[in-house]
Amino acid sequence: MCCTGFLKTMMFIFNGGIFVIITTNSTSINFNSTSPVDVFNSNLNLLVSKCKMFDVYFIKEVPFGLYVGMFVIPFTETFVLLIIIFLPFQFFIIVLIIFLAEVAGAIVLFVFKDVASDLLGDLEDSVRKNIKDNYGKEESVSSLWNATMDGFKCCGIKNYTDFTGSPFNNKSNTYPQACCNPTITIFPCNATEMIDGCFSKLLVAIEENAVIIAGVALGIAAIEIAAMVVSMVLYKDIGTKA
Repeated sequence: MCCTGFLKTMMFIFNGGIFVIITTNSTSINFNSTSPVDVFNSNLNLLVSKCKMFDVYFIKEVPFGLYVGMFVIPFTETFVLLIIIFLPFQFFIIVLIIFLAEVAGAIVLFVFKDVASDLLGDLEDSVRKNIKDNYGKEESVSSLWNATMDGFKCCGIKNYTDFTGSPFNNKSNTYPQACCNPTITIFPCNATEMIDGCFSKLLVAIEENAVIIAGVALGIAAIEIAAMVVSMVLYKDIGTKA
């Protein structure tokens, strides 16, 4: 009984958090944002669109009054029972969707390598286009890339040519200083003194930390599976008592 009560409380807290996050996102998302994440704008817009669909579903399809009543209406036994029966199943569905999405992503990466390569290629093209359009014009994009290149000791996605034709290149007829080999002291440097792109450095970083990444992924998957099992046990227990 004690464990059941604790699980019920956690369901309330979890769903209350979802409600707050969703209602906040519904008024704060800006599709025309010029924040640093615009480097991945084409893919980000798709993700935001999916979040909007998720938002609309929960606010318009799931009974809105149920959430409002959770915090406003006095907790009569009947009302609490109605919510508690509903929440474990909702919790299970949400975690299941997230888990399946992660599994699908892993399958694409490790089994359908050609598809994964195409997706990475599309992302690469999108980022390169963003560099050519905005580096040297949008301060947020320029700052993000400068920080990334300084941190990884890299230049662009593939190499310095990613900046050819960018506002920065057109204005100064040079390339970012981060693209020059660290041993160079005279700027601008020439093409033979440029360093590698960030994409290859990112792949190396992932390979070097593959064990840690895999461990974290498995840990998250284990937590998600445990959450689904607990929610179904609670759902069955409450349904039986109801």
